[in-house]
Amino acid sequence: MAEIVLSPVAPNAPLADRLKRVIPPPEWAVYEEDVEAIRALKRRRKAVVLAHNYQTPEIFHGVADIVGDSLLLAREATKVDAEVIVLAGVHFMAETAKLLNPEKTVLIPDMEAGCSLAESITADDVRLMRARHPGVPVVAYVNTSVAVKAESDICCTSGNARAIVESLGTDHVIMLPDEYLARNVAAQTEVRITAWKGHCEVHERFSAEDVRTLRDNHPGVTVLAHPECPPEVVAEADFAGSTAAMSDFVGDKRPARVVLLTECSMSDNVAVMYPDIEFVRPCNLCPHMKRITLKNIRHALETNTHEVTIDPGMAERARRSVERMLAL
Repeated sequence: MAEIVLSPVAPNAPLADRLKRVIPPPEWAVYEEDVEAIRALKRRRKAVVLAHNYQTPEIFHGVADIVGDSLLLAREATKVDAEVIVLAGVHFMAETAKLLNPEKTVLIPDMEAGCSLAESITADDVRLMRARHPGVPVVAYVNTSVAVKAESDICCTSGNARAIVESLGTDHVIMLPDEYLARNVAAQTEVRITAWKGHCEVHERFSAEDVRTLRDNHPGVTVLAHPECPPEVVAEADFAGSTAAMSDFVGDKRPARVVLLTECSMSDNVAVMYPDIEFVRPCNLCPHMKRITLKNIRHALETNTHEVTIDPGMAERARRSVERMLAL
């Protein structure tokens, strides 16, 4: 099983040394036993850990085999040579992994690891939107339940939303559930977008005033914003993009000082890879992502909990929406 390569940070250095910028050695000593146990369990069970960019560094760098944003995890879930997938993220991500790997065992360490966006809309709501806008295609953000995906035409992520909207060849689409993502995409395209009023509880807290204060307090800072932030925040930022796009921006542009307006573990994980860059951290934590820990990843592998199951009929319809996205 491949190990994570943390280039350009001395890839052969001991893990504790690579992480000491974000995890002090005494704290790492607390994690080390679980890290080694998880690695042994992965070998024994032919398992892989997929970790979202918002996971804490001891998970992201310590035990994950594949890391990235929701689009990358969706893609890579179809390629893993493993019998067991542990999803270190939130429930809709585990559902998506199961949709794309129906024959594999997919585990989520904590069933309560939810998402405010996913919980903001139901399958009944999608049917209501269709009734109000007959014939208009529905684009569902991956941050939705499998039931919502099953009622939609195609999925998208923050990284490919504009491309998905424009690929449909229509002048009007329904985009749900994130209102701010929909409004930010609408500002970039001629396609008319009808949005749902769902918000991410992490990103909706950022304001344009926050950006101006950051610039005043940290002269020369480069501001990167996630497109789930309100449009006025995106307008104040130097760059807006998915978590993968923000990470790529840091690596390509190498700003001397940068702030990522997203979940704060993202900054810790990127900072490990770029020790020469100063990261300003306005720390908005996702309480759902933080339900995933080394200990419950270990417990999931030891006890096969919690296994993700999906009704086969619903899964077939939802899978089509995800696969249409991946095909593009």
